[in-house]
Amino acid sequence: MNERNPTVTEADLHAFADGLLPPDDHVRLEAWLTENPEQADLIFTWQAQNADIKALFAPYAISKEGDRKMVSPPLATHVPAATSPRLRWLPMAAASLAIFLVGAAAGHFGPPLLTQPDLRVTAIEALPRQAQSAFVVYASDVRHPVEVGADQEAHLATWLGKRMNVAALKVPSLQTLGFQLVGGRLLPVNGTPGALFMYENAAGQRLTVLIGSNKENTTTSFRFTSVGAVETFYWIDGKLGYAVTGEISRDMLRQVADECYKQFSS
Repeated sequence: MNERNPTVTEADLHAFADGLLPPDDHVRLEAWLTENPEQADLIFTWQAQNADIKALFAPYAISKEGDRKMVSPPLATHVPAATSPRLRWLPMAAASLAIFLVGAAAGHFGPPLLTQPDLRVTAIEALPRQAQSAFVVYASDVRHPVEVGADQEAHLATWLGKRMNVAALKVPSLQTLGFQLVGGRLLPVNGTPGALFMYENAAGQRLTVLIGSNKENTTTSFRFTSVGAVETFYWIDGKLGYAVTGEISRDMLRQVADECYKQFSS
């Protein structure tokens, strides 16, 4: 990758996502990403996946002498186009190995080694993507959209609250806005137990409310993001993060988010 040849390979993108590019190449690729938002979004997705993988396997990571030497040497920033089908997997294999090594070294070298410059994915950035994925997967399911139905609402709240270590977890009531509780389920959010509540209105439109632990212990105002027709309002309040997702008008989704915020905060 250079100024005369701005071609960006998949290996370049993986190296950028993993924070392994030299400073000059990082700056040039960052400028390129501002003009290619779809690729920037792809990198955010990779980083969110990396964060989930690291969180999932962190309890099993065992540091050894020499771990730093395994991740410190600079990696090649450009991989020539493969001339044979059997070579096409090399960039992805190299990126996967780098992710594994960094995760294994985390327990010994701490946060400074894992910090990614500028586009580092945080919990607030990963939350809406996980909420949108959960909505797409479960809201379209006709027969088994939830694990526990609305007829067991008390059990649902107790079960999910216990798994999340949240006392008196609330299941929002959205009846005043025309949405009835369908039920809920347990699902992973940032590598820890999270809760998903599903609602449906008389027209058959569904929306979900995702709740996950917030390890950063930050607080944010409402934020909005969309992927196609799927809209999400999300925020972080203390140790929990919340995301309301649906294929409904942004105005209605905002009302739902406001109502959930009031009930969660009360």
